[in-house]
Amino acid sequence: MEIQFPDGTRLRTPSIPVRLVTRAALGVLAFVVLFSAWFTIEPEEAGLVLRFGKYARTVSPGLHLKLPSPIERVVKVPVERQLKEEFGFRTEASGVSRSTYSQEDLTSESLMLTGDLNVAVVEWTAQYRVRDPYKFLFKVRSVQKTFRDMNETVMREIIGDRSVNEVLTVGRQEIAAEVEQRLQDLCDQYETGIKVEQIVLQDVNPPDPVKPSFNEVNQAQQEREKLINQARADYNQIIPRASGQAQQTIEQAEGFATDRVNRARGDAELFVKVHAAYQRAPEVTRRRMYLETMGEIYPKVKRKVVLDEKLKGVLPLLPLAGAPEVKP
Repeated sequence: MEIQFPDGTRLRTPSIPVRLVTRAALGVLAFVVLFSAWFTIEPEEAGLVLRFGKYARTVSPGLHLKLPSPIERVVKVPVERQLKEEFGFRTEASGVSRSTYSQEDLTSESLMLTGDLNVAVVEWTAQYRVRDPYKFLFKVRSVQKTFRDMNETVMREIIGDRSVNEVLTVGRQEIAAEVEQRLQDLCDQYETGIKVEQIVLQDVNPPDPVKPSFNEVNQAQQEREKLINQARADYNQIIPRASGQAQQTIEQAEGFATDRVNRARGDAELFVKVHAAYQRAPEVTRRRMYLETMGEIYPKVKRKVVLDEKLKGVLPLLPLAGAPEVKP
């Protein structure tokens, strides 16, 4: 091959056979075709094969073969990976000890009106998985944006049905569960192929301009609850004790009354039995009663003098000072 320059100089180059160039081109083309025919799907992915832009088939993880580009191409969808969308904040870098967040103003997402016409700043995270990769890619245009719009719509609707105290305090778990249920119903209705895993309310606060006043109200309410709980504790401590003491006094009185009644009945029954015995044998009963009485008296007398009532003519010489009375 000869090249002529403007100054008349000619340069002859070595000629390359056309057959060699053709073979090299065919080799490169064959390599490109062969390289583009093989593809790998990771364990957490699903592969959708498109033939001339139309869905052809879904392939599982592993090594697969397809027609060379541009006849067929593969779109990989993470079906086993948990994805998330953040609302009201953006995480720039997450770490074990500390995460950094974007300083972008996202109040348009998080500022919401409650049912009692108050304003709350609600930040939350929607965690989800791709359950059906075909629906995820082909049923909804801009599925990620649609999913975010669904989140905001459902969250604003539910926050609008609650009071600000419920949103900021006790109702957070219930709100998250209700948002998750309604959002899943919408995803199924729109055939997005998304399974909602969890809705997490990250941070719920009043707007910055009213935070000091809101904190004062919260402190007053907490102090009120504290005093109420203290009063209930005192009530629960004093009232049961007084009730126990009253019940103890009542039971003691009832026991004393029962004892007195039983004793009276026993004494009456004893008297009746003694009287009946006396009527059957008056002399024996009289003597027994005399002996029993004397048995109770004699042990109490210090000096005892016993005389036979049949003894006569005996002059007893007894000390007169402190002498006991002698009876026959």
